Amino acid sequence: MTVALERTAHAMAPAPPRPARLVLTPHTALAGQLDGAWWPRSRDLAAELPLLVTALAEPWGHITRVTVNPTRWPVIPHKVPVDGQILHVGWFTEQDPDKLILSSHTLGRWDLLVVPPETGTSAASRLMAAAAVPGSILTAAALIAAEAVIGSRPDLRIREDAWESEGGARTSDIGALARLPVGPLSAGAWW
Repeated sequence: MTVALERTAHAMAPAPPRPARLVLTPHTALAGQLDGAWWPRSRDLAAELPLLVTALAEPWGHITRVTVNPTRWPVIPHKVPVDGQILHVGWFTEQDPDKLILSSHTLGRWDLLVVPPETGTSAASRLMAAAAVPGSILTAAALIAAEAVIGSRPDLRIREDAWESEGGARTSDIGALARLPVGPLSAGAWW
């Protein structure tokens, strides 16, 4: 029996690019360490940056420059074409390895947490939500380190899952202890 497969133009067409996985901090008067988070699908900057910059075109305008730390990126192209324009890419070893800095000549600078591409969905969701908190003082490195602790401790993951399913969370043990009276601080004052 012979089977003939017919190839059509539809079957040969490449799949449309998937949108960038991105969350941005809401516009508030609170300035924080990060302006959001980006979860690329690979460590290929030439393939990933056009999707990111295109997604940011509406809220942030024309991005002209990106800087990364070379620790996390195997190849760093100097220029990446994006929608008929050139995006300049630079690197600094002093920059946080888990942060991407985007610049525009006219609109300013934005810092994004880069969620490692190999991160699981639950961990990536936690990281992206934490990076988008307005006024947060947590750096990209601090968020990644905290997630590493949560990921390595099943008891903390169970608490996190319970919080997600219940719509809230109980006070952490540390927070509860901080609110208990500890004794007199001065004459007549108790905390």
